[in-house]
Amino acid sequence: MSAREPPLHTLPTGTVTFLFTDIEGSTELLQRVGDQPYKGLLEQHHRLMRESFEPRGGREVDTQGDAFFVAFPDATGAIAAAVAAQHAMGLHSWPEGVKIRVRMGMHTGEPTLGPGGYVGIDVHRAARICSAGYGQQILISERTFSQAEAALPDGVALRDLGEHRLKDLARPEHLFQVIIPGLPAEFPPLKSLDIRTTNLPSIELTSFVGREREMAAVKQQLSTSRLVTLMGPGGAGKTRLALQVAADLFETFPKGVWLAELAPLSDPSLVTQTVATVLGVREVSGRPLLETLIDYLRTRDLLILLDNCEHLIEATAQLAGALLRGCSKLRLLATSREALRTAGEATFRVPSLVSPDPRRVTSVEELMQADATRLFLERAALSNPRFVVTEANAPAVAQICRCLDGIPLAIELAAARVKVLPVEQIARRLDDRFRLLTSGFRTSLPHHQTLRAAVDWSYDLLSEGEKVLFRRLAVFPGGFLLEAAEAVCAGDGLSVEDVLDLVSRLVDKSLLITEAVDGDIRYRILETIRHYSRGRLVDSGEADTIRDRHLRWYQDLAGRAAPELQGADQLVWLERLEQEHDNLRAALEWAREDRIDAGLQLAGALYRFWGLRGFLSEGREWLEGLLAKGQGASTGARANAAYGAGLLAFAQGDYDRAEVASSESLRWYHQIGDTPGMVLSLNTLGIVARNRGEYQKARVLLDESLTLSRQSGHTWALAEALNILGVTARRQGDRESATAMFEESLARWRVLADKWGLASSLGHLGVVARLQGDYERARALHEESLALRRQLGDKQYIAAALSSLGIVARHLGDYEQAGALFDESLVLSRELGDKLSIAATLCTLGLVVHRQGDDDRAAALLRESLALSREQGDKLNYAAALCNLGFVTARQGDIEQAAALHNESLDLFRELGNTPGIADCLLGRAIVAMAKGQPESVACLLGAAEAVCRGRASLPPSDQAEHDRAIEAVRALLSDDAFAAAWARGQAMSPEEAIEEALR
Repeated sequence: MSAREPPLHTLPTGTVTFLFTDIEGSTELLQRVGDQPYKGLLEQHHRLMRESFEPRGGREVDTQGDAFFVAFPDATGAIAAAVAAQHAMGLHSWPEGVKIRVRMGMHTGEPTLGPGGYVGIDVHRAARICSAGYGQQILISERTFSQAEAALPDGVALRDLGEHRLKDLARPEHLFQVIIPGLPAEFPPLKSLDIRTTNLPSIELTSFVGREREMAAVKQQLSTSRLVTLMGPGGAGKTRLALQVAADLFETFPKGVWLAELAPLSDPSLVTQTVATVLGVREVSGRPLLETLIDYLRTRDLLILLDNCEHLIEATAQLAGALLRGCSKLRLLATSREALRTAGEATFRVPSLVSPDPRRVTSVEELMQADATRLFLERAALSNPRFVVTEANAPAVAQICRCLDGIPLAIELAAARVKVLPVEQIARRLDDRFRLLTSGFRTSLPHHQTLRAAVDWSYDLLSEGEKVLFRRLAVFPGGFLLEAAEAVCAGDGLSVEDVLDLVSRLVDKSLLITEAVDGDIRYRILETIRHYSRGRLVDSGEADTIRDRHLRWYQDLAGRAAPELQGADQLVWLERLEQEHDNLRAALEWAREDRIDAGLQLAGALYRFWGLRGFLSEGREWLEGLLAKGQGASTGARANAAYGAGLLAFAQGDYDRAEVASSESLRWYHQIGDTPGMVLSLNTLGIVARNRGEYQKARVLLDESLTLSRQSGHTWALAEALNILGVTARRQGDRESATAMFEESLARWRVLADKWGLASSLGHLGVVARLQGDYERARALHEESLALRRQLGDKQYIAAALSSLGIVARHLGDYEQAGALFDESLVLSRELGDKLSIAATLCTLGLVVHRQGDDDRAAALLRESLALSREQGDKLNYAAALCNLGFVTARQGDIEQAAALHNESLDLFRELGNTPGIADCLLGRAIVAMAKGQPESVACLLGAAEAVCRGRASLPPSDQAEHDRAIEAVRALLSDDAFAAAWARGQAMSPEEAIEEALR
């Protein structure tokens, strides 16, 4: 059917709502009914669409095949037309066996109408919204929602579907679904490129056999109970069943399904941290992590799978109880050998797989009817493709599964041996082994006897070299790379060259699992098996030796990583340490027993990793715990660990503990004559005092650091001390002294040819130049700093330098360049997971985008900034984002909301004593007053804003332009005398009086 091409002058302009529609499964329908019948169906479809659209103001822009593109002058009419069309399609008498289902999407914007029709991103956005839906579903954007929410057709409602990333669109789109009485309201998850909503294994290398009844029962329990615990012995298949249930329920939970693996943990205090890490929740300075986690989950409809809880049962139960009490939409699925015993818990005991009676199996068909034997046969075929089940060996297969009580892990281990033994021999060996085990361990639970027998049997079939490596690998709780296994496990009869071959054999025998991680192969032992092998390691008498090697290996790894965390490979090493975190914890735990010096050296190398990745409390616990036991440790190790503890405490806002730890590090550095260390400790103490507002104390400490650096002749220490002292002087408003200190520091760095120091001092000088209004010099300095940062490759500081340049561009009104710089900075901060930097960049970028006229995108950026700042407890950026969002909301026409945002921001800026922020909010309140027709208040507030800023540098050119436009607009509404009187009244106000005037 040819497209209609309406005259351009008949198309709506200004604010337009675009509606896109198409038929779901149209290609399949065409193939099924044929060309001519399909043509008739399409004509009926087109007629019903047009009869619904045209009476409600819709102008047909384009029609291609089964797709419509229609423009409406208002969002209300567009929704009414879409609802009418869906009703018409549903009520129409289609031929038998035919059901036409149409999906629809709409977006509201201000497109350009060119010679060829509508031009602009709004057209593409509407089309992509339509593509994300399903037949009979209507999706609308947030902009359309805001335009039509107050005037929906009778009975029609809107459902918030959250933010989704759509193909070819840079920013996420907040989508809503139109709910129509009498028509379907439930659909699968949208076809979007949404942010990751699960970490479940995406590919299972082996199929899931049986368990249909169990899966149905667990799903039923989860529908009525918010906590379901799958119980059973090790190897019973709890984890695999839980994973399969979770995967099947993915569409039920809009916010995703998440797996928290607790097996590698030995410290109960890490349970909450592990769940938070899985969900991407970071610690907030000065606030318990559990509270932050509860706030994050409070309104999220998601499922968390807590796997292998038994060894941390109390901590897991406490966390589960707290989460369920605080998060009404949360569901928990746990696996454990015992119940959590938490209020509201439902338990499900995972049974063994059904096994046939060997005495009654006479055919292969009978064998395949039982889940246990089907599992054995499938795994046996993977182990040995030549294996064939016959009438002759079918009873032996049944005997194996019955002897193993249908325990999945034991069955899989047995099936792996089909590679080397016929099933008849496997059956005989299992029978003998169980008889011996039962007679030796009568007090053990039956299922524990059976699993122990299976693992003992598997162990006994290993060669001597395989046994040695197998038990030594128990030392790795978090998996391992081959190089780690070679370093830790080789020796004492096992050569380095043997390790690779032996690892491969253990993989073949299902005792090791391989995982591809960043292009490398990582190995791990199933946790039940690792507990077994750990016992074998202790029995061998090698445990202390192997754990010492393990400690040395990870001590060396951390030592190699520490300097790289400020280099070009920063992200690579952060990821490496994250992967090895469980091993690092195990090494620290071993060191804490009686190897304190090694533990302090290891922890002292990790404090930057802990800080960047948000493990602040855990890092402090390791450092402070080792320091408390470290009386016999070397002074250097204690000094470095105390310095790291002080930095982590400072990052959390615990200034008291930061001061104590830094004082200890200063004392110990002094004992060993480490001047650079002493300077670093004095600098930290000075920064702590400065952040407390104790500027005199800060200057004393920093002057001492400076004096010590000069006397010692350590140029690096002197240059660093000058930088820290210069920042303090700048914050006190002494820009002349700050400039002198930065320039001297710069000269010292040049002598040292130290690019890190040069980049730092250049950046500090750029900030001073900007504050003095010398933007060209500021830009040149920041560009020079950025060039050095790029050479060094540290993404954290590259992002900071880009933001500094972006601020200069914004102040000059070059919003295109500012936006590009902030976008690049944001990408780097997101890669690092640096939430504080992400929030700050989003806040400034939101203002830039607002100045460019894209208020929808600006609002989205600022809301994300608000959410991150709230999560991190960053009051200053939260206040700034509120203020900027107030400007955006005012221009969008919601004056009352803009006033509320500025009021909240003003209260925070007053609490923080932030004068520039107060002035910005006064300008925002002036804009609100102008919209309300109160010109005298506008003039008064503008005068007060100028008075509040009196004494500081003049406004940046871009802000001055906004300020001047506001003054010009209000002058046009008032006489000269009235303006002068209102202006003078504002000028005479104190900051507190101005705030009260604004809030009134």
